[in-house]
Amino acid sequence: MSFSEFLTPTAERAYEDYEPGAIYEFGTVKVDEAELVAFAERYDPQPMHVDAQWAATGPFGGLIASGWHTVSLLMRLFVEGYLPGAASLTSPGVDELRWTLPVRPGDKLRLRVTTVSKRVSRSKPDRGIVVSVLEGINQNDEIVASMRAMNLIALRTPA
Repeated sequence: MSFSEFLTPTAERAYEDYEPGAIYEFGTVKVDEAELVAFAERYDPQPMHVDAQWAATGPFGGLIASGWHTVSLLMRLFVEGYLPGAASLTSPGVDELRWTLPVRPGDKLRLRVTTVSKRVSRSKPDRGIVVSVLEGINQNDEIVASMRAMNLIALRTPA
């Protein structure tokens, strides 16, 4: 697999800098147990996320991160590495969100992003829609989460 590099720094990046077929990798972030539990206590208080004793005898054999925590960690890498600074306008959403493997304390995650497609908006020609596939990958090169994201990104030179 061949990885791409952006030639334009994040702060200066715009719609024109995204090319379908390009693949990027960003990261890593280490999954901290205290953060994993704190996130789950606040947002997803299921026993496999918050109770180490219960989790040890549960179906995963130990604590695992909430899928929402995993996506939050990957989102940070997406914002810092892939999205353009001021040219990132918004996202109409994500599709096909999948949590494919448990994420555990101590795991190290990186993000692989594949630019799938792009097109200039028909109704607002100062921006384009970039569709990307995001994959969270652990230290064993296993995909732990994936999703298809849509982002509205300003054009450097409006059409």
